[in-house]
Amino acid sequence: MSRQSYKEKRSTPPKVYSVPYIQMFKENNARQGFVEQDEFARMAAEAHLDGLWMRALLEVAYTYGWRRGEMLGLQVRQVDLYARTIRLDPGTTKNGEGREVMMTPEVEELLRAAVAKKKPNDSVFTREGDEPIKDFRGAWRNLCVRAGTGRWECRKCGVTLTGTKCECSGVRKYVGLIPHDFRRSAAKAARRAGVPESVIMAMGGWKTPSMFRRYAIVSSADQRAAVELIVRERTEKTLSPRSAPQPRSRPLRRKAGDANCPISHSK
Repeated sequence: MSRQSYKEKRSTPPKVYSVPYIQMFKENNARQGFVEQDEFARMAAEAHLDGLWMRALLEVAYTYGWRRGEMLGLQVRQVDLYARTIRLDPGTTKNGEGREVMMTPEVEELLRAAVAKKKPNDSVFTREGDEPIKDFRGAWRNLCVRAGTGRWECRKCGVTLTGTKCECSGVRKYVGLIPHDFRRSAAKAARRAGVPESVIMAMGGWKTPSMFRRYAIVSSADQRAAVELIVRERTEKTLSPRSAPQPRSRPLRRKAGDANCPISHSK
């Protein structure tokens, strides 16, 4: 329905009397793909081959779950080493809202080296010669392949490749982690650490709880608590005397000659 017809429908009296029904397809937009701690450690160990920018980028992405564009657009003036904060200006994020986070010791150490001798409007993440990072897909894929979180695969036959071409003359394609997986992983790690959901949403830029829940993130602490409640409930029911089956008592059968027998006999 066009914007004009929508306004006509809301007018009083309405200028249109019927609106066509358009069936919408169901979209399965649940997010998948996570980076575990050991995988991140391997990637961080291999990142030095690409330079300081890659190592710092990984740390920021895994800590705060920021989008790629938000990190690449970060400037030196937004990093406050004295207050140990990083600020994303309003209008530079996807939802248009600004954010400010505290730096962890690892993030502070890496960003301190990344912004050294740079001007306030220079980019934080730069290659040698202070060239701003704009596209790092090639470096990312090679990093993941070295760390074992990705691989090269033949587009034609699907076998894993170590070179650029396959014996079947097929070219290679990348299969593995993508930068957006770090966004999901940061939220999962924060939930595991016990950070409230509202704080994680503010840190990562999720505007509504429904958007955050699309990532299907459940903390391991919540899972353990749920299992403990289930086990406790079952244990209490098993040990409770009321829950155990009681033996059925039979009525006492008395003989006619007993003194307590309610039946009287007369000659």
